[in-house]
Amino acid sequence: MPLSVVPSVTAAARSLIDDLPSPWGLAALPDERVLSTSRDEGTVSVLDPAAGTVTRVTGPGADDLASGTDHGGEGGLLGVAVSPTFATDGTVVVYRTGADGNEVLRGTFDPGTAVLGELTTVVDGIPKASNHNGGQVAFGPDGFLYVATGDATESGAAQDPDSLAGKILRVALDGQAAPGNPGGSRVWSLGHRNVQGLGWDATGRMFASEFGQNTLDEVNVIVPGGNYGWPEREGTLGAATAPDGTAFVDPVATWPTSEASPSGLAVLRDAVYVAGLRGERLWRIPFAWAPDQSPDGGGSPSAFGEPQALLTGEWGRLRAVVPFPFRATDTDRPWALLVLTNETDGRGSPSAGDDHLLRVGFGTG
Repeated sequence: MPLSVVPSVTAAARSLIDDLPSPWGLAALPDERVLSTSRDEGTVSVLDPAAGTVTRVTGPGADDLASGTDHGGEGGLLGVAVSPTFATDGTVVVYRTGADGNEVLRGTFDPGTAVLGELTTVVDGIPKASNHNGGQVAFGPDGFLYVATGDATESGAAQDPDSLAGKILRVALDGQAAPGNPGGSRVWSLGHRNVQGLGWDATGRMFASEFGQNTLDEVNVIVPGGNYGWPEREGTLGAATAPDGTAFVDPVATWPTSEASPSGLAVLRDAVYVAGLRGERLWRIPFAWAPDQSPDGGGSPSAFGEPQALLTGEWGRLRAVVPFPFRATDTDRPWALLVLTNETDGRGSPSAGDDHLLRVGFGTG
């Protein structure tokens, strides 16, 4: 699907499903339903946007998640991803906080019976803490699994190439480094504080959303081996290079932390969309150029237009976002997003009906 240059849009949201407890992860199934995790309950559910129904996932994998997930602070059952080979092998992946650290697990899911089979470890030993656990998992266009980890409140670990904290990992489903990784390591990029959103545009350009500390939140274009600066650099502030002289990669968009606290991220043909928690809005970063036309190859702020805030204060905290419809071949259908609200995560102010699965549609008038 080609990229489009659309400087601004209008947005309208409506709730498709209500009363979701502490929702966190969201991943599309091939049949236009979605899998969603509950961080604090340790459960996975199938959400049907068309029918407005919720089906709790059962089976040995679901039992393992319910009994073996360590809840507390920002930890719990976090990201979920559906393999691009799901139609033939039923593989799904989850990221959770366990007794000894954060870990990535895979299992076989039957969408007809909503049964999740026994789980197998993909990556374990990811440092955990009450905050900054990262937690996003996503399959890239290359078919490999990308894992976003937090610094687990040990900021120096983000610059340590031997630590799994504060990184984006790229691995095969056996947990080994994917072919072509820098230095043969599982680490794809480093210098991250707390990444919770991953996505790719139609050209294969990779994006990540990242929580700042007290000043600036970020969206970055991710390049293999890139060092994104934390804790020496926050947003565009701080040191420009690592102690070894390597230049830090600057973000393509930043906001004050009060206006974003960015979690989930999705890419449509016109822009990168980011769900804001503390900012209670959906941020849109429009494309100004296609990467092959951009003077800098699409990796700096000049490749993007002015960020646009949508739905500000209308639905409260926003956690996760996925494109809808899911099939890239549906180019004749209006582009839209499915978005999870997150007022029940312990930092919001829940009202009747929270939390919601929203459908967000866009216009250009």
